[in-house]
Amino acid sequence: MAPFNAADTTIYRLDVAAAGGKLSSAERRKLLEPYLPTPRSLSPAAHSRSSRNGANGAGGASGASSKRRGHKRRVRPFLKAKVHFLLYFIIQLIFGIYIRLRQIYDATIDRVIAILHYHHRTPEYIQKDVKNLGRLPEHLSVILQFRVEEDGGLEALMDDVAELCAWSSAAGIPLLSVYEKSGILKLHMTALQELVNQKLASYFGPAPAAPSLSVYAANHPSMSPSSTSSPRIGAQMANGKNGTTKLASRPHLNLLLLSAADGRDTLVDLTRTLAEMSQSHKITPKDITLDLINTEISATTAITESKPMVGHTTRASLKEVDPGEPDLVIVFGPYVKLDGYPPWQIRLSEIFCVGDSGGHGSGSSTRVEYQGFLRGLWRFAGAEMRFGR
Repeated sequence: MAPFNAADTTIYRLDVAAAGGKLSSAERRKLLEPYLPTPRSLSPAAHSRSSRNGANGAGGASGASSKRRGHKRRVRPFLKAKVHFLLYFIIQLIFGIYIRLRQIYDATIDRVIAILHYHHRTPEYIQKDVKNLGRLPEHLSVILQFRVEEDGGLEALMDDVAELCAWSSAAGIPLLSVYEKSGILKLHMTALQELVNQKLASYFGPAPAAPSLSVYAANHPSMSPSSTSSPRIGAQMANGKNGTTKLASRPHLNLLLLSAADGRDTLVDLTRTLAEMSQSHKITPKDITLDLINTEISATTAITESKPMVGHTTRASLKEVDPGEPDLVIVFGPYVKLDGYPPWQIRLSEIFCVGDSGGHGSGSSTRVEYQGFLRGLWRFAGAEMRFGR
């Protein structure tokens, strides 16, 4: 193919600049024809020889050889496809039988535990189930999923949270954090607190027998009926007048609500904020250290705790307290799916997946049941914490 000469190149570029308006299709074809390669064509002898071979079919040695090659090309892919399908079927059959047997085993064990260890809404039974455990988590976190309206919707989700609060309080766990991706629980904190208080009263009896409750959420005001705090969240109130000692001895449960907005979105906002501050020369790149990032990230999930001011009965000071990483994370679902849980909160956490508690094999069962909660505590008590060693 010869290179374009200067005149043809100029004409072609003018036509391109005019979006094809300078030349017609015939003129454009005439312009390019001298530069196109000569098309190859079969000679008359070769064309007639090819036609005779095709017409003869099986006649002759060359025709028979071509037929055998074509036959092999058809048989080998067919056999290979059948072998692949057979191997795929065998693998599917083996794994299908294994998964079904495992589901049957897990469902059987789950039902046996449900019969032998049922709480009967009695805290003493729950305390008996965890009495012999070597350790219990100080901070328990659970991952729940918002169900569709056919499965109960928001009402079922809030009831699950209330049950978990009652079980945790009876087991002696002072802090429970609940992660639900959409954050719908944060929009109904008042209703959730009332429901949890009712559930605690059904387990422990009316106040003061029932534990006190505080509900927290990041970037939301706390909802606490009293100023008494958990040992994990803040310091206990000092012994003093007006029955302070009695309030401090009352069991207390802290409920922390988390959502996806406390995870990736928070990290993106923090990165954007630090970048803007660096560009506006409010901070230097050297100021952005690991300690600064760790402090800012911890502040995003910190809870705002109210503490009475000395000498005042109506005024209180606000204090942000980091709840710390959970010791145990229980995933109520068929498989481990963190679903956007803040990753910096579970660096050293023990993660336990309940599995398909219904035993349906559909992979959609997310029921919150006591035996799953109890198995999580058993697994945590027997786990060996190596912390990277």
